[in-house]
Amino acid sequence: MLTYYICEHLFYMSKKIIFLFLGLSLSLNVFSQKGTIRGFVSDKETGEPIMFCNVSIEGTSYGTQTDLNGMYTLSKIQSGEHTLVVTYVGYKKLTKKANLKTGQLLTVKLELEKSTVNIDEVEISAERQEMKTDVKVGSIKITNEDLNLVPTIGGEADLAQYMQIVPGVIFTGDQGGQLYIRGGSPVQNKVLLDGMTIYSPFHSIGLFSVFDADIIKTTDVYTGGFSAEYGGRVSSIMDIKTIEGNRKRVQGKISSNTFGSKLLLEGPFSKNRNSSFLFSGKTSYLDKTSNLIYNFPMPYSYTDLYGKLTFRANNGSKANFFGFNFQDQVNYQGVSDLQWTSNGIGSDFLLIPGNSPVLIEGNFAYSEYYISLKEGDSPLRESEISGGNMGFDLTSFQTNGKTKYGFDVYSFSTKYKTYNSVNSKIELNENTSEFSAYVNYQYNADKIILEPGFRIQKYTLGFSPEPRLGIKYLATDVLRLKLSTGLYSQNIMSTVSDRDVVNLFYGFLSSPANLPLDENGEEYKGQIQLARHFILGGEYDINLKMDLQIEGYIKDFTQLTNINRSMTSNYDNEYVVERGLARGVDFLLKYKGKRLYIWTVYSLGMVKRTERENEYFPHFDRRHNVNLVSSYKFGNKNSWKADARWNLGSGFPFTQTEGFYENLTFSDGINSTYTSTNGDLGVVYGDLNEGRLPYYHRLDISLSKTIEFSKTTILEMTVSVTNAYNRENIFYFDRIEYKRVNQLPLLPSGGISLRF
Repeated sequence: MLTYYICEHLFYMSKKIIFLFLGLSLSLNVFSQKGTIRGFVSDKETGEPIMFCNVSIEGTSYGTQTDLNGMYTLSKIQSGEHTLVVTYVGYKKLTKKANLKTGQLLTVKLELEKSTVNIDEVEISAERQEMKTDVKVGSIKITNEDLNLVPTIGGEADLAQYMQIVPGVIFTGDQGGQLYIRGGSPVQNKVLLDGMTIYSPFHSIGLFSVFDADIIKTTDVYTGGFSAEYGGRVSSIMDIKTIEGNRKRVQGKISSNTFGSKLLLEGPFSKNRNSSFLFSGKTSYLDKTSNLIYNFPMPYSYTDLYGKLTFRANNGSKANFFGFNFQDQVNYQGVSDLQWTSNGIGSDFLLIPGNSPVLIEGNFAYSEYYISLKEGDSPLRESEISGGNMGFDLTSFQTNGKTKYGFDVYSFSTKYKTYNSVNSKIELNENTSEFSAYVNYQYNADKIILEPGFRIQKYTLGFSPEPRLGIKYLATDVLRLKLSTGLYSQNIMSTVSDRDVVNLFYGFLSSPANLPLDENGEEYKGQIQLARHFILGGEYDINLKMDLQIEGYIKDFTQLTNINRSMTSNYDNEYVVERGLARGVDFLLKYKGKRLYIWTVYSLGMVKRTERENEYFPHFDRRHNVNLVSSYKFGNKNSWKADARWNLGSGFPFTQTEGFYENLTFSDGINSTYTSTNGDLGVVYGDLNEGRLPYYHRLDISLSKTIEFSKTTILEMTVSVTNAYNRENIFYFDRIEYKRVNQLPLLPSGGISLRF
């Protein structure tokens, strides 16, 4: 309830700020003697907005690209009759007349029709065009098409599989695997789904994410150096946008494979076709089929539900309402039972004022996450986080760039209950809030793109001014140099230490106020966690189908709060303050032809953490990581597709065992008899993470066949093999049982899907 009242109070307070922003926007966009042409580009068949297509004025150098909403803006255009030219790969070229009057803001809607002929191989991709008009440092844009270029599990593409091949991303394991992005731990990565914060984006079996790949429009992954538009995390951002439902007809997809099943439905919500619905549901039955198919138990199960309603006005303004429910369970009978659930509801809107070229966006959302773990006779461990956020963004378009500014409010509460080694209860309940405002300016000149920005983060525990800067220099038509730097902060931490190798219980806490003293015996100047990023790189277009990207990075985590895993008594501080340093370089070589796609990644990195005088390598410090991905289409109408992915990674650090001892609890105090009491097996550990596990490597392959019964009815059959040559990759070593625990063995799978 406290969270609700905080959000309500901040909402009313923010209305005044919104009107102030609107007033500034309208005053900054006074029309000259020229005019502005804007509008939306959409798919003629589905009504779905088309991103990153080219819109230009015939016979001139004026041109632009559509954004995520399919919107384009051409400012300061001379009055008179013009011909708009719209091009996009896979669609027919469109031309349309536009008669612009002096001082007019003219709205022109454009609908593209899909091409029925083969696409010319030399057509420049939208991604290549975006590289020449955006800074895009430490950034990867993933589309639905991209997700289907890596081997699929039973025919279903998944974001979790694709994220593992992104430069700078380290994946720690098939079971309970988490993603570590350029030296940052999972809690230092913010994941957004249509503006809603997602606290657990991946299921306990690391092959699957909670997101249905078929409803993903784009996923922007910022591995570092992100602009002032984003904040609240010190490492990375994953911003996922979903599609809108088909406004023209009902369509969907049904699929089933050895791991689970899925249903997708979308269609118009009203007769005027200005609204649509979208529903996706997927479930796993691996816990029931694994013994039958693979002859060993895999006690994982999950259910993911997502729904969305879209309402669109004639001028392009729209509002979305959406919600989700994700559930996960790992049940080792008689040993442990872990369950988590994540829920959320939200809304976002796009407002197109009739008398201003300013774009107004906003969002309201609430999400929560609850996790529990029961191990044997031990008491139940629980963690919960819930919170609401709202934000408003305004974009003003200029001839040579754009200005984006806005603010957001986030309020959340955390509940945490666990027990120490002597079964004493530890319970922490906190409420906190965040307020932020930002401005980001992008200037496009002939040879240089400048993107300075500034963000202010106000936490309950402190204040963080955060300047950001991105630069891209277009040295030649094929060579581009880029740089990004900035300051970042966050006020959230996990209940998992960076020293932990295996821990499925992933809870959350707000940063504590009672930090321990620093190495000089003095209090820290602030309680929030801080980092500085610096990224330098280049892009080289080898030819029309191949390009090379190189980025070097430094992430200086100047202050991190972590769980104190060295506690020996209740008098010890529950937290430690660490510093971190991540350095590395990522190489990406990509080839994209009509039939063949090749993605080659090599990452060299080093991650260190320092607590006082103690320096160690966290368990995700993988020095070398290689990913080779290929996808090849063949046969009549390219109806066959073969995919392969090979991953090679150097060994993770681990703490070696030096010996064992009998751990006596003396539960009866002075009356305990140590000569006859049986204690538990205690472990004598070596220096923290001084050892290294063996190298990891794995090959995944898949083969799919598409049968087109009609234009709208398509059947797809897929067979795939995970860990094709059955490599025994170590996951961790069980010290008590004194045995090696491996990751998943060879896993064949098959699946079938029907689109209609």
